[in-house]
Amino acid sequence: MANISRSEFIYVNSSSNDLTRIDSDSLTSVAAERKTIEQLLAIGTALSDCLNLTELLDLILSKSREITCSDAGSVYLIDRSHGEPKLIFSAAQNDSHPNVYFKSTSIPLNLESLAGYVATTGESLNIPDAYALSEHYPYKFDRHFDREFDYRTVSVLVLPMQNRDGETIGVLQLIDRKLKADLQITPENALSITQPYSDWERQIVRSLASQAAISIERNQLLESIEALFAGFITASVQVIESRDPTTAGHSERVAKLSVRLSEEVNSVESGILKSIRFSDLQLQEIRYAALLHDFGKISIPEAIVQKGNKLYPHQLTELNYRFNLLRRTWELEFAEQKFNYLLNPPLELQHQAGDNCLHCGYLQQLDLELSAKLDRLQSDWELLNQLNRPNVILSPEFADKLDAIVTDLQTLAKYTYRDLDGNLQPLLTPAEIEQLLIPRGSLTAAERLVVESHVSHTYDFLRKIPWTKQLQNVPKIAGNHHEKLDGSGYPQGLIGAEIPIQSQIMTIADIYDALTASDRPYKPRLSIDRTFAILYQEAAAGKLDRHLLELFEQRQVYSVLGDLSPH
Repeated sequence: MANISRSEFIYVNSSSNDLTRIDSDSLTSVAAERKTIEQLLAIGTALSDCLNLTELLDLILSKSREITCSDAGSVYLIDRSHGEPKLIFSAAQNDSHPNVYFKSTSIPLNLESLAGYVATTGESLNIPDAYALSEHYPYKFDRHFDREFDYRTVSVLVLPMQNRDGETIGVLQLIDRKLKADLQITPENALSITQPYSDWERQIVRSLASQAAISIERNQLLESIEALFAGFITASVQVIESRDPTTAGHSERVAKLSVRLSEEVNSVESGILKSIRFSDLQLQEIRYAALLHDFGKISIPEAIVQKGNKLYPHQLTELNYRFNLLRRTWELEFAEQKFNYLLNPPLELQHQAGDNCLHCGYLQQLDLELSAKLDRLQSDWELLNQLNRPNVILSPEFADKLDAIVTDLQTLAKYTYRDLDGNLQPLLTPAEIEQLLIPRGSLTAAERLVVESHVSHTYDFLRKIPWTKQLQNVPKIAGNHHEKLDGSGYPQGLIGAEIPIQSQIMTIADIYDALTASDRPYKPRLSIDRTFAILYQEAAAGKLDRHLLELFEQRQVYSVLGDLSPH
């Protein structure tokens, strides 16, 4: 058997028992290629797992540089969304200048720049020395960065990132393939410590660029879907607020308060809240639920949603008509009495026709009687207008006179007037009296039930949306924001832990904004001190979580509203 050198190994072919010599350098090359392929597989997995575009671009660039031992590199994405296509400088890295801030800019999509040429033609460029480019090439190397940061670009590899359809969506550019990864490039040593990119590396990185293009396209698609959904939510909020302009901005404010309070919960390191943590996706879930928490109001009649006083505007207009009609009726009745009196005076006065004083006295008595009735009717009208305001019965001046007020209304209800058909009708109906005696707010019990049903409508609407797994709790969170810990809430009367913590957070935000809002026609805005006094009363009654409320106050969560503040 022939002698075998140390640089050779024997491979036995099992089918023929032949001995084959394999050079150790070949084995090293095979091992290197195998390692590269394993790296590509690992990179592909990493690209699939990355959902943030900025992180994805940085990952693409860092792995491409790692696999080729490149000192620097950049990624350009093609933007075709605004008319003329252009290249967006989207990511950059440089080991020799790691602290340089790279600002995202755009450049024309043409043949003059290296990236523009590759993006336009779909060809790769493998340039041994960027400073030695022939003038006959359509593209030129831009030395601006080298001059500004005392750098020297030598070898450059520029590759198109193409999707499955062969469409170029971006460009990957690698700069200065180094002999060793830890070397730092300067203008003085650049030529000696860098080398051209090999054809093998070009093939490998082009393969990686194709994987990157697919990942970028998938990421852009996800961002488009998210933008579409965010637009849908924005439009939904606008629909809600267009039906009730008096609460404009409420949903956005509740969303800001809810998310900020959730973030503050994340920072708690002691006490009962320390074990509660919300991920970024859960914070997004809370935001969506808060933005849409009142969407069910779209199913509530506008008249009820926008009801600012106890009587509807058309009811007050009709009552005014009735009062005026009653005034005219009384005036006509008294005028008729005067006419009949003068036409047919009593027998005992017929022989004293010359004594006008007797006639005048009777007529003056009729005038005084009419004036007293009209004055009383005017007082009743003014009382009715006062009672029509929300919560007026709860004010001290009216609460003490409630029995007398009820009596006055019952007296008014006995008044009758003749309608246009000559039929007698009551001045006040039982339903109108019930409305005027509402002790709190402007809604009757039946109307309040209709308004409260918006929560069920919200849940029914939201659960029809095919939410992703990470956002699947949005309907439940939004549908429980009126539940109270003691079971007194609605619509289900849930108790304690049955209510999601996210809903408990939103409840505090919702009540705070409702109490401090200055745009509600049916109630005045409360001060922050008075608002917290009411919130703590609710917490003391076991309706709200005191720990969340204390965190809300101590961390001044309400300051997040800024320009959106209802104050």
